[in-house]
Amino acid sequence: MIRWGILGPGKIARKFCDDLTMSADALITAVASRDIDRAKAFAKTYDVEHIYESYEDMLRADTCDVVYIATPHTFHHDHTLLSLRHGKHVLCEKPIAINSVELSDMVSLAREQKLFLMEAIWTEFLPSITQLKYLIEDGVIGDIKMIEANFGFCAPEVLDGRLYNPDLAGGALLDIGIYPVYLAHTLLGAPTTIKSLSSMTETGVDASTTVQMEWADGAMAVLYSTIVAQTDTTAKIYGTDGYLLLHTRWHETKKISYYNAEGFVESWEFPDEYRGYYYEIQEVNKCISEGLIESPSLPLDFSISLMKTMEEIRSQIGLKYPFE
Repeated sequence: MIRWGILGPGKIARKFCDDLTMSADALITAVASRDIDRAKAFAKTYDVEHIYESYEDMLRADTCDVVYIATPHTFHHDHTLLSLRHGKHVLCEKPIAINSVELSDMVSLAREQKLFLMEAIWTEFLPSITQLKYLIEDGVIGDIKMIEANFGFCAPEVLDGRLYNPDLAGGALLDIGIYPVYLAHTLLGAPTTIKSLSSMTETGVDASTTVQMEWADGAMAVLYSTIVAQTDTTAKIYGTDGYLLLHTRWHETKKISYYNAEGFVESWEFPDEYRGYYYEIQEVNKCISEGLIESPSLPLDFSISLMKTMEEIRSQIGLKYPFE
């Protein structure tokens, strides 16, 4: 049984733990928050035995094996290093870090300590994405020529809130734009050419970002994200023999459809009782049980490559945070 500690029991941690409670291989044994009332409320909901007002106290104690870090982006680096230094495995919410310098610190320490570390890109482990990769590898649509993917919603314009606040690494790109960029990376690898455009909020973070990518074999991608408009949140993978549609919301899709030149051909559906975090939780449980320090499906080198692409996009749109 893998014992999980939750560092930062906010909204995303609650969604995560709804699925964690369904795992037969894991148990939530500890929670830490600088707001003790929040920690107590969380512990009551998920029947957590050990409650801490200090992150350090939880990490020093022998009450968990792996820590799920669900604090804001800007704290991922420090909280991951703190966890690793106390001998804990880590699953860190995406983006795992703000930049390559931070990520290099995290990866180096995890490898040095021989502890498991993974970025929580839960989409990678969904049955639908596994099926998508199988269909592509099986040549159903031939060679990939174009990827289209978007992710957008209307966020309340709270200027000091997480999404609009530059001190909290706000903006569309890091929060949701990472999903379309991830999709292009996981299907085609790092692009050879990147061209990016953004519109900015009055606080200086990106409201909307569009990215065009190209690969050496001529494949291309058009990706966009926004926190000021509701998009259809679909993705299409176009090949020489048709295309695959990932139905909304594509990053957690439960349906994929295949179209050829004549039109609709076939669909695959993936109904289940899980929100989607369950599958990445099972991956972490499996890796730790087998003594692995990286996921074969989502290794740290993938996160490093993804981070370099995100940095290039930020450089092109002029998005630099005050603390960098």
